[in-house]
Amino acid sequence: MPGRKLHRQTVVESATDELRRRILSGEFREGEALRQDALAEEFGISRIPLREAFRQLAAEGLVTIHPHRGAVVSSLSPEEIAELFDLRALLEPDLIRRAVPRLGPADLAGAETILAAYSAAIDRADLNAWGELNTEYHLALYRPAGRAQTLALVRTLLANTDRYTRLQLAVAGGTDRAKAEHAELLEICRRGAAEEAARFTRRHVLEVKRDLLRLIAAAADDAPMQAAD
Repeated sequence: MPGRKLHRQTVVESATDELRRRILSGEFREGEALRQDALAEEFGISRIPLREAFRQLAAEGLVTIHPHRGAVVSSLSPEEIAELFDLRALLEPDLIRRAVPRLGPADLAGAETILAAYSAAIDRADLNAWGELNTEYHLALYRPAGRAQTLALVRTLLANTDRYTRLQLAVAGGTDRAKAEHAELLEICRRGAAEEAARFTRRHVLEVKRDLLRLIAAAADDAPMQAAD
């Protein structure tokens, strides 16, 4: 891939956004070291803003900074992945329960626009867009709750589970269900059914967690067999 010079936003924000994109898309894989000198040269920036970008990604849980290895893409165990989804299942239903009574026509129209783009991304198998639009869609519905601290936590949880959600969609064949469930959630919100939206959101998150953990377990079971071949 040719180098991408970064010009938008501040240098730190631009570097953070680009590194986050590469991690979530799988271009940088779990356990991979981020080569500071090479990235600084590619982006056309010094190492100082790059180190700040690493710190921001570490705060988001996407990168782990080791004293001697530098920044490494975080690798999560099945137990840690399950915990992230469990936290989502606690926080997101509360947000949408509070948000539904405050959702206005503009909020619903915005969510519908994002949902249309999400469905289109699934149809063309655009993995990068899936995760970004999934996050945008959920946050658009949660934002009217007016709970800035909870929303910030959920944003971080969505960022940390995004790559795993993409895996579940791409490998487990959950794209049709994802489209249907997102559309159903929007209709529930249109009806103003706050408690139903909360129950639906919790079930949606936990079903993704269940499917993903099954997928990870199946892959782990296959690995020893492949090694023996």
